[in-house]
Amino acid sequence: MNTPPISVLRLKPKADARRIRHGHPWAWADEIVLDRRSRAVPAGALCLLEDGDRQPLAMGIATPGAKIAFRVLDRDPSTVIDAAWLQAKVAAALDLRDRLFDAPYYRLIHAEGDALPGLIVDRFGDVLVVQPNAIWIEERLEDLTAILADLTGATTIIKNGSGRARAQEGLEEDSGLLLGSAPAASLPVQMNGATYLADVMGGQKTGLFYDQRPNHAFARSMAKGARVLDVFSHVGGFALAALAGGATQALSVDASAPALDLATEGATRMGCADRFSTRQGDAFAVMEDLAAADERFDIVIADPPAFAPSKQALTQGLRAYERVARLAAPLVAPGGTLILCSCSHAADLGKFRQACLRGIGRAGRDPRLLHTGFAGPDHPQHPALSDTGYLKALAFRLLP
Repeated sequence: MNTPPISVLRLKPKADARRIRHGHPWAWADEIVLDRRSRAVPAGALCLLEDGDRQPLAMGIATPGAKIAFRVLDRDPSTVIDAAWLQAKVAAALDLRDRLFDAPYYRLIHAEGDALPGLIVDRFGDVLVVQPNAIWIEERLEDLTAILADLTGATTIIKNGSGRARAQEGLEEDSGLLLGSAPAASLPVQMNGATYLADVMGGQKTGLFYDQRPNHAFARSMAKGARVLDVFSHVGGFALAALAGGATQALSVDASAPALDLATEGATRMGCADRFSTRQGDAFAVMEDLAAADERFDIVIADPPAFAPSKQALTQGLRAYERVARLAAPLVAPGGTLILCSCSHAADLGKFRQACLRGIGRAGRDPRLLHTGFAGPDHPQHPALSDTGYLKALAFRLLP
């Protein structure tokens, strides 16, 4: 890794340097002295952050033209950010997952949660999918690829260079192979007794949502003898877990026909095809149709996409979550369970819970909160960043 000259950014005299010293990984643009020198620092450059008295605070990455002007890489200002440093960070992330999981199927690197801002890596055995969502890691992909292959033994490494986060960094969409050859078919993944098929080349995100693993497990624990509806199902996340837990029937609803095909293949591999069905279409319209047909399910799960990905979208997003709850609640049999999920960064747990309760109330149902779930431990949260704890799952019992 060729280390460029170190640039310097400095906090304004009135900026609170204690926030950085006490662990926050970002400095905001309005906290930074903007002068000719700082404006000349290129986005993604390795940078030393100083406080208002010119005392070193941390080593990190500069993006002076963005809302987040500085991201901490290391709290030791004297640290050399090179290939050895990067290898140590990846090794620490791998050690944690080796302690958590018996099989190599998990999120390997979770951005700031693993002290590698802007980097996501999901592992599917000897196949890795990398999402480089920041300039600094995009510029170090060659080193990262070699490090990942060396530490994990991966024979295929895929770059998924798409998504909103890259656009915010000014990065173009750019996906393809970094190492090895593309898998000939979707990859089977065993979780919670279910078999999922991950399309690592053309599916959503990295091909599978590992973050829901513990919430799938909760649904499975409730599923014996149950009739289950999984809305916004993707590749059958909750439905297949419920079948593994003894559900008598599971219906997956999604707008994507390829995702539902993968769900069906998963059910077939589990020997559960006779208990599994799919319905392609707009989730809201399908829920309205099911209600009109007087369909009722013992467990209903709704795991929609992020309706509130930003603060600007929060009000509209909360209305959408309320609508999901209002349409899903009537489909729950008396005494049944409703599980509602959100992966929106901007909608915190309290706001999301209130939106769900408004929707359930508008549907005329009487809820009791059974369980609050989050992402699994392969998605470690940075305590100072609510964004790293984006996933929420609420399970309600709807009284008879």
